[in-house]
Amino acid sequence: MLKQRVITALVLLAILLPALFYPSFVPFAVVTLVMMAAGAWEWGRLNGLGHGASLVLGALCLALCSLSWAAGWLQLALPWLWTLGGAAWVLGGAWLLRVGVDGWPRVPRALRIVGGVLALWLAWLAVAQARVAGINFLLSVLTLVWAADIFAYFAGRAFGLRFTKGKLAPSISPGKSWEGVWGGMAGVLALALAWVWADAHWQTAVPSLYTHLARRGWWLLLIGALFMAAMSVVGDLVESLIKRSAGVKDSSGLLPGHGGVLDRIDALLPTLPLAMMLSHYS
Repeated sequence: MLKQRVITALVLLAILLPALFYPSFVPFAVVTLVMMAAGAWEWGRLNGLGHGASLVLGALCLALCSLSWAAGWLQLALPWLWTLGGAAWVLGGAWLLRVGVDGWPRVPRALRIVGGVLALWLAWLAVAQARVAGINFLLSVLTLVWAADIFAYFAGRAFGLRFTKGKLAPSISPGKSWEGVWGGMAGVLALALAWVWADAHWQTAVPSLYTHLARRGWWLLLIGALFMAAMSVVGDLVESLIKRSAGVKDSSGLLPGHGGVLDRIDALLPTLPLAMMLSHYS
């Protein structure tokens, strides 16, 4: 299993890193577009569609993203879209976590399928726009999610259930603790402060998300970083809830040793559009 994970990670890095650092945003937009289409295929399977219907769903997601690209949306400021998408994630995520695993099947399947494709489309549009804005901005958003996950893991291992009596969401993801969430938030705050200092020290041409927030006040940086860290947890828990309802461990086997595409991007689905929203209003 470890060997598979390492090999898959190296292959993904060999594809993503050249696309990310290529002078044009086009290769990165294409690679992430394919990933979102694969995620839509997985979404269909998680919601009871057959292989053929899931392939059609992936094609529809691909077409929706491509039409947005052709319409010039990657270069447009879309604060209304990010606000609507962000509100949908906050309210919808809170509701889903409240109703739990048993509540998911009660949502009409058509609504589930449409909502999932729209979430993937919105995330692709956000990550592509972030790459258009600049690599520094995009990396600041991506590493926020990675830092939240890494610090949560180690804090949970070291302090899990030491200060609280209950787990974070035992019926959804039994391995997560509140101590892990707090550790993840602390890691994100440390990352944010370090990145703001680095932007100022090296006078970066394209500011990071954190510098965008800090320019309006350190209070906004604090709130924004904690909010984004919390929403990355929401994205992770929502996907875990859906997989548990479907009775599967991974969203697919597309990435040997890592599960599926949705397993890798679940925390990014809410944070990417929310990052674009915060950058437009800061």
